[in-house]
Amino acid sequence: MAQNFDLVVIGSGPAGYVCAIRAAQLGMRTACVEEWKNPKGQNVLGGTCLNVGCIPSKALLESSENYEKVLHKFADHGITVKGAEFDLGKMLARKEGIVDKMTKGIEFLFRKNKVTWLKGHGRLTANTADGYAVDVDGEVVTARSVVIATGSRARHLPDLAVDNRLVCDNVGALGFDSVPKRLGVIGAGVIGLELGSVWKRLGAEVTILEALPSFLAAADEAVAKEAWKQFTVNQQLDIRLGVKLGAIKAGTKSVSVSFEEEGTTKKLEFDRLIVSIGRVPNTDGLGADAVGLKLDARGFVEVDDHCHTNLPSVFAIGDVVRGPMLAHKGSEEGVMVAERLAGQKSHVNHDTIPWVIYTSPEIAWVGRNERQLKDAGIPYKVGSSLFMNNGRAKGQDETDGFVKVLAHATTDEILGVHVVNAHASELIAEAVVAMEFRASSEDIARIVHAHPTLSEVLHEAALAADSRALHA
Repeated sequence: MAQNFDLVVIGSGPAGYVCAIRAAQLGMRTACVEEWKNPKGQNVLGGTCLNVGCIPSKALLESSENYEKVLHKFADHGITVKGAEFDLGKMLARKEGIVDKMTKGIEFLFRKNKVTWLKGHGRLTANTADGYAVDVDGEVVTARSVVIATGSRARHLPDLAVDNRLVCDNVGALGFDSVPKRLGVIGAGVIGLELGSVWKRLGAEVTILEALPSFLAAADEAVAKEAWKQFTVNQQLDIRLGVKLGAIKAGTKSVSVSFEEEGTTKKLEFDRLIVSIGRVPNTDGLGADAVGLKLDARGFVEVDDHCHTNLPSVFAIGDVVRGPMLAHKGSEEGVMVAERLAGQKSHVNHDTIPWVIYTSPEIAWVGRNERQLKDAGIPYKVGSSLFMNNGRAKGQDETDGFVKVLAHATTDEILGVHVVNAHASELIAEAVVAMEFRASSEDIARIVHAHPTLSEVLHEAALAADSRALHA
């Protein structure tokens, strides 16, 4: 007899596992389906984010940044290190150790909250009298409700095989067995910049080829301008914009890439190539046709504002639906769906979801940028403050970047906050809280910020929005 659950969540990434845990906390008999296996062939939870995405990439970013500090920054602190070297194998082992602890942590949380882990590939097969039938590698279970949290995978170029040895996506780029002398990256988006930065700091000559004529088009123009300076001048990443890709040929030891730049045909040879041109939803093999689940032309599951699909009691969350492909966005959607299934009125405010690029310095923002406000015809005022004027930033030798506050010209409500700094990912949280409560720039200006802290730069930017900056 088939097992029956109140809820089956398909996928255990940050969206799926959080949804399953919250549903179990609310009294639902919950199961979560996951087929992921680690390089050792072991079944693991966590999806792309924990296994080959957010967590391992941040571990490598931290390791490479520490190595760079030893080489170039410690001397200013009176610390001399001679003959500094790094052990790539140990660096990768540390990364894998962190991943292992995190995935086992989810296993513990599943046991603690009595979530059943169904190991295998899950697909919808029918809508029966007992609920939706979900096939998990031949074993069929039923559920009154289903949440689809199958995530996304790297988009690949047509006619270019990714072997994750010479031609890599994010999976292969996190596990190079040696530092390539010449590394090519196709795509100057978040993943391309983060991974390119890692291997650049470890000694690779990095060339990034971007088809778009503009850099970081989604970011505020001032942020993009500052980031361009940091990456191309300070870090010497070779970023080519507006290129048109031609033939890409993988040999036995290298990859050649032909492209057109400013009307001139060029060709570069790389020891390894990272393809980072976005991600596509994992809806293949989901069984959408079997139950009539509606997908859009790009393969995303169509949902309403509360992640409800066109089917009764079927929801979809995270990378597999509209909106930014961000782990924290998926997690909050998971909580919302679980609570709504329990009769609560939860929602997710997509206007206050923070964006972060974990380069060095980091880039973070929440809300709208100047271009979006101009296009919408919304009157606004600007307040900015530089980290170079901040005592804590000077003490930490992290003076690059700024905070920019955009507030409504009439009501003073905060409409967007943009940060470039080594700790931007942490600093943006205050802005998110402020915007969620619809605070004004004056509200932040009147809050006492500890001294000396980096958060004072946000305080100063809020003061500047009212033309009363104190330290500029």
